[in-house]
This record gives sequence, structure tokens and C-alpha cells, in this order.
Amino acid sequence: MIIRSIIIEDEPLAIEVIKSYLKEFPVFELLATFNNAIDGLAYLKENSVDVIFLDINMPLLDGLSFIRSLTKKPTIIITSAYKEHAVESYDLEVFDYLMKPIEFSRFVKTVNKITSAFESKSSSDSQLTNRPYIFIKIDKKKLQKVYIDEILVIESLKDYLKIKTESGRFIIHQTLSAFTDLLPDNFIRIHRSYTIAINKIDAIEANSLEIDGIRYTIGRTYAEKVKDKILKSGLVI
Repeated sequence: MIIRSIIIEDEPLAIEVIKSYLKEFPVFELLATFNNAIDGLAYLKENSVDVIFLDINMPLLDGLSFIRSLTKKPTIIITSAYKEHAVESYDLEVFDYLMKPIEFSRFVKTVNKITSAFESKSSSDSQLTNRPYIFIKIDKKKLQKVYIDEILVIESLKDYLKIKTESGRFIIHQTLSAFTDLLPDNFIRIHRSYTIAINKIDAIEANSLEIDGIRYTIGRTYAEKVKDKILKSGLVI
């Protein structure tokens, strides 16, 4: 993970301090430094940035006005010698507020917060990207993406299937046997008319089970296999 950053600061000494601190953290890549917000805005129009270290009191355009002008906000760290802007800056969703002179120990805390936030986002994005899905043909021209982990029940309607998911219902031209064979092991056929997701079961009673408030009958020829798989799944204690 690389966190791309820039510094917008009109004090040369403050720029050098932040630059020297950032060198201690290889995860941060310092792309550029600017001594005014106008040049910073021009840079952002052409480049993607993750973090901005931003002063408030600058000529031409102050830091808070700079933030308000952004349509897409990177993570912003205010660097200022004045406390009175803190409340307003947090109203603008500033990530942190560093008081000058910036102590290294305080800078470390900010860096750790940033790193943790980006690691969490990266992990979340990865999970979303890696979610298994299928495309189903719901009419002659449209293919619908359906995430496997959202499927609750697949119901046979002769030559068609009704796929019930957490977000909707879809009708497709397919047989239940063929569609069930495409699904992972946490799906099981419980009846000649139903295949269900084991992890979506809310309750089991006698020869039926409940999913999303609806009760489904377990067919006699499927009962032993269904109960055996549910027991082996570890869901029963």
C-alpha cells in the first residue's frame, strides 16, 4: 500500500519539517509541495492524491476556502499555528488538525490513524472486489449481476426459476438441477422445487425450514441429505 500525499504550505520551514517526518514512513509517497493553494488546486485537476497536508493562513486562497472548493476531497490534515480554526475545519470533515510547531510524536499518531484508515478501506474494497457473483439473463438483452452471498432461495417454476435474493427477485429460463450445480457447497436442494442457502436458514422445524419469514417444505427424498449437511455445517450446537 502506498499513500500518495502533497504538502500545501507557505512556510518553507514547515514544509521541510513535514518532509523530514514523512521520510520515516515508507508507506507515504510525497508527490509534490506547493507554497500556495492555487497551485495545489491546479495539480489536483491533473493528479490523484490520497492525503493533503494543508496550511490555513496562506496568500490568495486560504486553506479552508481551498477545502470548500474541492468537489472530491482527499484525506486532509490541517497544519496550523492557530487553534481557532479547529471547529470549522472539522465541520469540513478534516481528518486531523496538527498544531505548529508539529512535534514528531504527535505526527506519528496522525500517520498511524491515516494508515489504519487506508488499510481498512483497502481490505473492504478487496472483499467487495472478490465477492463471487454470476450474471443471469433476465430478458433477451439484459444480463443481471447477482452476488452469490445474497441468494436466499431458488424456486422451480417448471421451465423457469425464481431467484430470491436479499435485494430482489429474478425470473430466468433454466432448470433447478442445472442452476444448483453452478452454486457452491453452502447451497442444497431441499425439495424438487427448492434449492436454498444453508447460511440463510432462520429456523428448522420437523420437515420444514424458514428463510426470510417464509417456510419451505423439505421433501422426503431430500430430508436425510439436508439434515446431514446442516449438521456437518456446524450450525447446530
